[in-house]
Amino acid sequence: MLRTILLLILSLILIPVSIVYFDKALSESQWLVLTQLLQLYLAVAVLCFVVGEWTGNVSQVDKLWSIMPVVYAWMMAAQAGFDDRLVLMAVMVTCWGVRLTYNFSRRGGYSWKFWEGEEDYRWSVLRQNPLFSSRISWSAFNLFFICLYQQGLILLFTLPMLIAFEGIGQGLGWVDYTAATLFAGFLLAETIADQQQYSFQTEKYRRLSAGEELGEYSHGFVRSGLWGVVRHPNYASEQLIWLSFYVFSIGASERVLNWSLAGGLLLLLLFLGSSDFSEKISSEKYPDYKAYMQKVPRFWPFF
Repeated sequence: MLRTILLLILSLILIPVSIVYFDKALSESQWLVLTQLLQLYLAVAVLCFVVGEWTGNVSQVDKLWSIMPVVYAWMMAAQAGFDDRLVLMAVMVTCWGVRLTYNFSRRGGYSWKFWEGEEDYRWSVLRQNPLFSSRISWSAFNLFFICLYQQGLILLFTLPMLIAFEGIGQGLGWVDYTAATLFAGFLLAETIADQQQYSFQTEKYRRLSAGEELGEYSHGFVRSGLWGVVRHPNYASEQLIWLSFYVFSIGASERVLNWSLAGGLLLLLLFLGSSDFSEKISSEKYPDYKAYMQKVPRFWPFF
């Protein structure tokens, strides 16, 4: 676990720096916008850390995961003079953010007291790890991984919009329409997957509360619909959403590879580690989960 965390933090530093060094230099306007975004990122990360330490609930970043990309997107669109491409990108991010915020809200993630709300169950499990037995080690993990790393990643996967500054005034082309179609398609898949998970868990707990026979819900976890195709259809869709978002930068810059791909790549690493941890918990909690893991691929069908 510690090696995974260190790898993710190191990757957040090395990948963007390496790619920026070898890619086209940023213009003065791009540097100005990036500086403003970084200032906001640091302020939000520090706020999440302070509130998390004060309340004991370290899911403050989770509450902002679907909100901050929308803020960053419209900041960039405004700085670009509401260019057509950047407005389209900001609209796509907003659709993603509204859907994910709703899904997080209905699972108890928010409270009118913003510092409260349900904490991610994985954090309570991780606290039991001997690595985090002291308050200092847990606070350090909260600061560097939960707050700084994850908030940094949130900013990073929106930065294809910064590359899109290179195409201001171009107008939309077939690459942009392709990117928007892919983004919308994967957003729909993620919506379906989350709804299937929500419906399954809601009915399972309703039956448990009513003392009814569990029947197909006795396994404890959803394994039908998209969850019968891959074990994490929501994670897979999320990764593909932001890789599709990167395609916009290709149309603007006319470069297949540019440094803004770093956000999508780091997201792949994050979900790999996150799914490892989640599946370890699930396989200990549900007797049938290991057999499910052997039969159903993790992210990609037939792979």
